[in-house]
Amino acid sequence: MTHSAIPELTQIEELIEAGGSRLETRRLAEIDAGAGGRFPLYSIAFGNPDPAVPAIGFFGGVHGLERIGADVVIAYLRHLIMRLRWDGILHRQLESVRLVFMPLVNPGGMWLGTRANPNGVDLMRNAPLEAQTSVPPLLGGQRISARLPWYRGRRDEAMELENRALCETVKTELLSRNFSIALDCHSGFGLKDRIWFPYAHTRTPLPHLAEIHALDEVLRQTHGSHPYIIEPQSLQYLAHGDIWDYLHLRACQAEGRIFLPLTLEMGSWLWVKKNPRQLFSRHGIFNPQIAHRQQRVLRRHLPLLDFLSRAACSQHLWIPDAEARADHHARAMAKWYP
Repeated sequence: MTHSAIPELTQIEELIEAGGSRLETRRLAEIDAGAGGRFPLYSIAFGNPDPAVPAIGFFGGVHGLERIGADVVIAYLRHLIMRLRWDGILHRQLESVRLVFMPLVNPGGMWLGTRANPNGVDLMRNAPLEAQTSVPPLLGGQRISARLPWYRGRRDEAMELENRALCETVKTELLSRNFSIALDCHSGFGLKDRIWFPYAHTRTPLPHLAEIHALDEVLRQTHGSHPYIIEPQSLQYLAHGDIWDYLHLRACQAEGRIFLPLTLEMGSWLWVKKNPRQLFSRHGIFNPQIAHRQQRVLRRHLPLLDFLSRAACSQHLWIPDAEARADHHARAMAKWYP
């Protein structure tokens, strides 16, 4: 099927066909965007389904305006599917890890050209979770009106269909295991690429701070010149209803389970700085508008996604033991919570 208004969805379906029986594809829901627009919501998984092995999930397109997030996830999915045809090393790696993809969480918002979903709800403010202290007006989430940005939805109503599908996928594929990582790809903040970790609803450090610091250290040792600022999201702003905070708190209910949700926040202001005309385009604020820059962004982040897949697969080699964990925690506190 060709989705002329959403080429990303067409690409996903072409990759599903190319992957064939190697992939486990689920059609999670059909999103009604109004005015005759109805779009499928897919999850794609491959690798070892045994709950004893670790897993990693890649998510994109949570905000409909941020097409580049979906594009990065789709580019990595294509990279892996093409390698499945000839790469024996990848096949051996997949014996020890589960890979899960939801490349386009908000197809209705992408079709409409809005940050929110077709109901006007910002999916990253929609979880039933309140910030512990005051949040920035509007930006931190509001229930005044869907006509204003960062609308959370009505109080005491169920989460939006897209978020329910995302949560069910995370629960089934990631939280069913003792170790998992999630990477959610976004754009629209700052001049630098950032990797955020929870929390957004509180400035209190998350229980797995030592593991985050160990992962940060392995990344620096492996890719010493990487471009990312790694930090808790709370260093920038607090918000209500963060879906990854909500899922991390659910994961912590099981003793011994480690779930590390990360957000890649691509610094789209740099693209505007290089091409100021983008400032006058709603999509230009969030996405590179020049073809060669789009390709450069996709190449730039591929090593990160591949690193995280390998880190999940080999987590037993870098997760700190009890003594090292205390040291990692102390250094993380000094670095991120001085």
